Amino acid sequence: MSLRPVRQIIQPKPTIEGAGVKLQRAFGFGKTKEFDPFLLLDDFRNDNPGDYVAGFPWHPHRGIETITYVLAGSVEHGDSLGNKGKMTAGDVQWMTAGSGILHQEMPRGDQQGRMHGFQLWANLPASLKMTDPRYQDIPASAIPEVTDDDGTRVRVVCGEFWGKRGPVEGVAADPTYLDISVAPGQRKRLKVETTRNAFAYVFAGAGTFRDSSNPRAVLTESVAKPEAPPVYDARNHSLVLFDRGDEIVVQAGDEGIRFLLVSGKPIEEPVAWYGPIVMNTQAQLKQAMAELQDGNFIKHR
Repeated sequence: MSLRPVRQIIQPKPTIEGAGVKLQRAFGFGKTKEFDPFLLLDDFRNDNPGDYVAGFPWHPHRGIETITYVLAGSVEHGDSLGNKGKMTAGDVQWMTAGSGILHQEMPRGDQQGRMHGFQLWANLPASLKMTDPRYQDIPASAIPEVTDDDGTRVRVVCGEFWGKRGPVEGVAADPTYLDISVAPGQRKRLKVETTRNAFAYVFAGAGTFRDSSNPRAVLTESVAKPEAPPVYDARNHSLVLFDRGDEIVVQAGDEGIRFLLVSGKPIEEPVAWYGPIVMNTQAQLKQAMAELQDGNFIKHR
């Protein structure tokens, strides 16, 4: 077994999207190689309805898949193909935009006004950029959860883990998407297939992700001095990017730790990116924008 070194610990950046939704962007619209096949991860968590209720009105997608995971509140959605629905706490929607779709998402808080969820973007390979759009709407009850002897709980959204297989199927990036909770003070080793890129996003509690016996120095963005000691602690709103290896080790803190663990096979293709449209070349990108302007963006009726 080889432990995955921690390549970087990143603090998300406050971002405003849609019609004024305030969220935290863990990564996106930057370098794509380290996260390939993933492009973006947003944490839309807020207790103030005024910061999210305007939502994400009609907008285009092409060339990607979007994964929305709701933890609190609800999200009503609809698209240009006539699909519509509502996601509530624990639900997942996996949308393959493919050749193009117009989409809207309108978040609503719970009884206390709280809204929390994640949206992850996964790239599509060139061979599937113009595939037909499709949805997979997964209710919370369909997502398997397994509990280990030490109290570690894992919800398996996609991929296979500890003998359970997630309900999301047929995704080009062949990802594993796990929601993991480790009890206070517990140390846990978790397998990750060696050839995949992998990251963890901590959204509750705190803990430490360590390398092997001689860990490589990792500095968080909050460390101002380069000579400062390395930091391995990952707290709420921390993204941990791993290097290669076949397992990770997490040591939960006094409050326990809960995080997403996401991995996928790199596509290793050029990326031409403008907002929610992701192609392989600038020419393809310009064509998509021209089609959006002249009303020919939607290919599948």
